[in-house]
Amino acid sequence: MKRTLVIAELDHGVLKPCTHAAVAAARRAAELAGGTFEILLLGPGAGTASGALLNFGAAALHVAEHPELAEPLADRYAVAVAHVARGRGTDFLIAAASTFSKDLLPRVAGLLDAGMLSDVVEIGADSSGPLFKRVLHAGNAIATVILEGPVRVATLRAAAFPPAPRLESTAPVLAVDLSGLAWPDGTSFVARDRKTSARPDATEARIVVSGGRGIKTSEDFERLVGGLADALGGAVGSSRALVDAGITANSLQIGQTGKVVAPDLYIAVGISGAIQHIAGMKDTKVIVAINKDPDAPIFEVADLGLVADVYQAVPEMIERLQRR
Repeated sequence: MKRTLVIAELDHGVLKPCTHAAVAAARRAAELAGGTFEILLLGPGAGTASGALLNFGAAALHVAEHPELAEPLADRYAVAVAHVARGRGTDFLIAAASTFSKDLLPRVAGLLDAGMLSDVVEIGADSSGPLFKRVLHAGNAIATVILEGPVRVATLRAAAFPPAPRLESTAPVLAVDLSGLAWPDGTSFVARDRKTSARPDATEARIVVSGGRGIKTSEDFERLVGGLADALGGAVGSSRALVDAGITANSLQIGQTGKVVAPDLYIAVGISGAIQHIAGMKDTKVIVAINKDPDAPIFEVADLGLVADVYQAVPEMIERLQRR
C-alpha cells in the first residue's frame, strides 16, 4: 500500500468529523508500507473544506468540483473517484464507514476490479503484506484478513481510529480535471429531505443518551432521553426495540444494524443490553446504565450502574443538572 487515497466525506461543503478517522488510518497504512497518502474531496464546497485537512500529513489534497457532482449520487461520485485513483496510481482507497461510503466504495471497487473490506477496526502488516482486522458476529469475533490484488478498498469504523494530530507541514491543494469523463445517467436527483436538529449527531457527539424498552411512549422518550441529553449538551440514541415499536425513528438506532458510536460518555436509559446493541457502543470510554432490573446484561459492560426506575431517576438527574 505505497499510495493511499482517503475519500473525504462532506455535507453541503462541510467536512464530516469521521473523515479525520480515515486520515488517521491512512497515516497508519502509509507508515507500515513506507508510502504516502492523499485526500480526495468531491462536490460543491470541496475547495473550501480542504482547508480543514491541510496539516495532517497528506502528500496532496485533490479537489474535484464539477456540475455532475452537485449532489452526492454514488454512481457519479464513483466515476470521479476511480478516475483519480487510476491517475494517481493508488493501490489503497479508504473511507470511514457511513451511509455515504457504503453506497460509494463498492461501486468504486467494481470500477477498479478491486477487492473490498468493510468495517475495518485495525490495519497491520507482516511478512505476507498488509493485514486488516474486522468485526464479526456483533463484535464477538474479530477476523484477520489478507486482501489480495494490486488495488484494495476498505471502509473503517471511525470509532476504532482516534483522529490524528496536526502537523506543521502543509499539503498542496490540487484541482482535479474531470472534463471528458463519461458520466452515468442511470440515476437522477429528485429532492433531499433533511431534518434539522439542535442536537449533534450521535456518531459525532462526546455524550450520547440512549433509550430502550424501559421507555413507553414517544413523549416519554423526548422528555426523559431528550431532556437528559439537552441538559448535558449531548446527542440522543435509541435501541432497536423502540424503533420497532414506532417510538423512535430508525435514524436514531444504535447497534449492530444501526449506528456505531464511541463517545466519551454513553448513558443507557432503560436499555437491557442485548448483544446487538452493545456492538454499537462498546468502544465508549465511560458507560453509565440506568435500569430497574439489577440482572440486566447492560450492567456487565457498564462502568457505572444505577438500579432504579428511569421514570423516577432521570427527571431528578435533569433537575439537578439544570440547577447547576
